[in-house]
Amino acid sequence: MATQALSGYFDSPWPCEDAGPNRLQTLQGNQGLNIQAHEKLQSTSRRTHLSTMTVLGGPGEVYLLTHSVLASHFGFATSAQVALIDPISLATRVQSPRLSGGPMWPGGMAVLSNSHVLVVYGRHAHLLNRQCELMKSKQLPLNEPYNSFVVLANGLVVTKNISDKTPACLSVFHPDTLEAVSSDIECDEPSIARLSALGNTVYVAGITSVVRYHWDELQACLVKDVTWSCHYLRDAKQSYAWDMVLTAHDAWFMDNGAHNYWVSMLGAGKNKAPNRLHCVSLTDSRVHQHWEVSGAQGGAITNPPLVDETRQIVVAFDSANRHLRAWRIHRRVADDPQLELEDLWHLQNFGAASHMLLFASTGELCVNDYQRFKEQVVILDIETGQEKSRISTGGLMQGVVFPSAGWQRDIYWSSMDRLTRIHIAKHV
Repeated sequence: MATQALSGYFDSPWPCEDAGPNRLQTLQGNQGLNIQAHEKLQSTSRRTHLSTMTVLGGPGEVYLLTHSVLASHFGFATSAQVALIDPISLATRVQSPRLSGGPMWPGGMAVLSNSHVLVVYGRHAHLLNRQCELMKSKQLPLNEPYNSFVVLANGLVVTKNISDKTPACLSVFHPDTLEAVSSDIECDEPSIARLSALGNTVYVAGITSVVRYHWDELQACLVKDVTWSCHYLRDAKQSYAWDMVLTAHDAWFMDNGAHNYWVSMLGAGKNKAPNRLHCVSLTDSRVHQHWEVSGAQGGAITNPPLVDETRQIVVAFDSANRHLRAWRIHRRVADDPQLELEDLWHLQNFGAASHMLLFASTGELCVNDYQRFKEQVVILDIETGQEKSRISTGGLMQGVVFPSAGWQRDIYWSSMDRLTRIHIAKHV
């Protein structure tokens, strides 16, 4: 499987959530499901306790991150755990001890270029070896859950707290020691979304604005880019944005992130306005465009859109109202920050809510479709929206977390109460 190594991350097909800090959710290279007309999907499933994601290490290595939740209902600290699982049966091979956490929120995990596994969960960072043995732990500054992390091109790790009341606080630490390498940076406002990054620049989606910080080698700290910011909720009734997807030219994200998810996102919107897809130019943040996803009242999401850079297609959804929609991206001239979206396809009564996954070589888009207590994973042609195949995960909850590619025409789908491996059925 051909891959392009990311600086700071282990050289594997899927070393971290969304396959990289720019959150393209795309597997590059020649690997794809490449489902043929005579082939069907098959699944292998196991129950999990709040699975968040799988990531890939060396050939055949699949790591699963889970966490506890019950203690949080009584005001106690929660914990996380990493397991190295069998890539076919999903059985646990080895697992870490319970990892100290704190306030509950799904954390993050990545295999780093130093060949170790990094976990940020609750208010702790943990460094493990590839056999899931704990090497180092570090308590993070604030008694709030930290919303995963990104690794910069220089190898440094950046994380932040998740809060809708206190300002976001960026912490930067060394991947080998977990020790802080600079003073924390307090942002201007709270931030719910996870961080994104391009090179040595970190992008923060606040509850009303998007901003970015560059790592300054001379000052040895993150420095806010005062020339780039966008108040995406100016004069708007929608609620805050979730994660940003960073392409060569633009930042893409969706708003109306406030919801009351419990088992699913269906009807879970807390704001009466429709949710919107946003695009902000990376070269000129004054160029800000937005489009309603479905136009239905009470729209809501909890995740990012997906952008196919090769085919110039963007896919967005309204989870609360069950809409999945794609547009073709057009630019008037090359490198023009202004763009136009052309309707490509629109699937109604389609319950997508999770992070998505794209096989770049085959144009196969992997999404979830949820109806009451029944989740399915669907493979679509990203050009046409045509369904190639679908299969049940066996999960009762709607997945809102992170899938990953596998090692051999397969994917791993995390959906809180279940982990499912989806692959091509063998011929008998």
